[in-house]
Amino acid sequence: MPYLYQDSKPRLPSAPRAGHPTISSGKTYKDLKQDCLRRGVLFEDPDFPACNSSLFFSEKSPVPFVWKRPGDIVEDPKFILEGATRTDICQGDLGDCWLLAAIASLTLNEKTLAKVVPLDQNFGPDYAGIFHFQFWQHNEWLDVVIDDRLPTFKGRLVFLHSAERNEFWSALLEKAYAKLNGSYEALKGGNTIEAMEDFTGGVGEMYEVKRAPDNFYEILEKALKRCSMVGCSIDTSSAAESEAKTPFGLIKGHAYSVTGTDEVSYRGLQVQLIRIRNPWGQVEWNGPWSDNSLEWRSVSPSEQKRLSQAALDDGEFWMKFEDFKVHFDKVEICNLTPDTMEDSMAHKWEVTIHHGSWVRGSTAGGCRNFLDTFWTNPQIKLHLTEKDDGQDECTFIAALMQKDRRKLKKCGAEMLTIGYSIYESPGRDGHLGKDFFRYHPSKARSKTYINLREVSNRFKLPPGDYILVPTTFEPHQEADFCLRIFTEKKATTEDLDENVAIDLPEPPNPSPSPQETEEEKQFRTLFEQISGEDMEIAAEELEYVLNAVLKKKMNIKFKSLSLISCRNIISLMDTNGNGKLEFNEFKVFWEKMKKWMNIFLQFDFDKSGSMSSYELRSALKAAGYQLNNYLLQLIVLRYSDEQFQIEFDDFLNCLIRLENASRVFQALSVKNKEFINLNIGE
Repeated sequence: MPYLYQDSKPRLPSAPRAGHPTISSGKTYKDLKQDCLRRGVLFEDPDFPACNSSLFFSEKSPVPFVWKRPGDIVEDPKFILEGATRTDICQGDLGDCWLLAAIASLTLNEKTLAKVVPLDQNFGPDYAGIFHFQFWQHNEWLDVVIDDRLPTFKGRLVFLHSAERNEFWSALLEKAYAKLNGSYEALKGGNTIEAMEDFTGGVGEMYEVKRAPDNFYEILEKALKRCSMVGCSIDTSSAAESEAKTPFGLIKGHAYSVTGTDEVSYRGLQVQLIRIRNPWGQVEWNGPWSDNSLEWRSVSPSEQKRLSQAALDDGEFWMKFEDFKVHFDKVEICNLTPDTMEDSMAHKWEVTIHHGSWVRGSTAGGCRNFLDTFWTNPQIKLHLTEKDDGQDECTFIAALMQKDRRKLKKCGAEMLTIGYSIYESPGRDGHLGKDFFRYHPSKARSKTYINLREVSNRFKLPPGDYILVPTTFEPHQEADFCLRIFTEKKATTEDLDENVAIDLPEPPNPSPSPQETEEEKQFRTLFEQISGEDMEIAAEELEYVLNAVLKKKMNIKFKSLSLISCRNIISLMDTNGNGKLEFNEFKVFWEKMKKWMNIFLQFDFDKSGSMSSYELRSALKAAGYQLNNYLLQLIVLRYSDEQFQIEFDDFLNCLIRLENASRVFQALSVKNKEFINLNIGE
């Protein structure tokens, strides 16, 4: 399973600082560069080599690419030439317009740009063929180091390049992002908001233009003034329409950047304009207010200069906002902080972050349509205590992100359809069961389930406790996720699946011989026949006894208990360490066994001799074990079959091992307490 242990405790957002090094050697960019300079060599990245595996994972190069350093392409390479601007981004032969649109937006904010693209890099005297860039990933800034070998064909860059042939920051940034995601091919297709968040650590909001609020122009204007990153696109109705050109020069299914808004006086009226950029660096809108349109003849040269209007085929153009609403369908805004776009006051938001996993058979329950498994999804409790200033409700944003799906493309992974539901808490602790969700409607939910990397929505709810359930749409789908919760006022969150608790009854004392039940007398007779005078049996003999008895019980279906199970039983019950089971030890175990059989039958709903692995949490709780998601996932992986079913023999083994582990844990706890008491006494 490609899903690692996730510490699900809430975390604070990462503080801005130097990114965590990602190179396999563990060395920092500075150390690697100094090492190259000392040895007089140019850096070659062992983690992202100049070969086909860094380019593609499912196809071959259409032409023979040659990897070259900038100095082998032009005579006088520059990292940044006269400032990093949006005209430095021209798309090559890779379908990553979504990434390029985000890079174009990145250039509009110098501070954010300098975080992602450290500006103290160059091809000067200390050049060593090594560069680095920083990206946000799931609450952590990563420092991605690369060498400067770039794929070329006939001496020209194949992918992203600058309009200036000797400027290379944008091409190197694209390479670093390709390394972060595994290959250049992994960058094919995506949503602009994904890269925007990786450049900022911000939170995204998506608008359908045709349903946008009346003050949508003000929202965009305010977003750009606050240095938020803004992208837009036109929907396609079929795959055949992808990158199809409309009669007005716009490209369907293509990612554009919104780079400005302004108003201009035209024939005595104020006209709202919006500036858009095509990352291709060419192909522009040809309608009203386009580069060579008649409207500009009625605007003074000084006004045109103020708007940076120039009739150049550079991919950037103005259009009337009313026309924008007609021709474009989606707008994506990545707020550097989730400050509301509806007022002029900035807010300091509180942020908590949870990491978790959906694992089939245990915590991948699907949406509310699948009631039998929905309740098994991870559950996070949100405590809203303080109302917004002057309001009766509490504002928060819930942003659910599925992790590393682009990186896992080479393994066949795709973006899953994800979303979440929010319920009012019933006021009790612990994971909520199936009946709660059967009889209680949600108080809020994500607007839709959609196959995007992140789903985020803004909510207003009265103060109180709420349960947020993040899910995939279909059950049994696996992924790691990151849930970010932004609140205007102080709020706390907790994972309902984090605690581990053991509540086992005291083992019963074996009844004296004269007081034995009829069942115990039958066992004694069977024991005497098999064991002899010492009344002790080995694992093979225990296997015979238990299977002989259980086959006579009509209320439970099972194949048979395995020899391994019987050896585990003896390891649990053998008090004198001789590897055999005495009759009194057997009587104590049989009482446990009857209880465990009753629990199993309670959750074997169709009486088939197996129970759904999704019911294991409840079954273990009935046996006295409360486990966190991580332990539950491991147990399901160990004991369930491909159909997520657990047979009685596996259920029995699971309980025996848990009880053995609990004894070790309790013994260690006692020793620790004794050690602490001794130290206190000293």
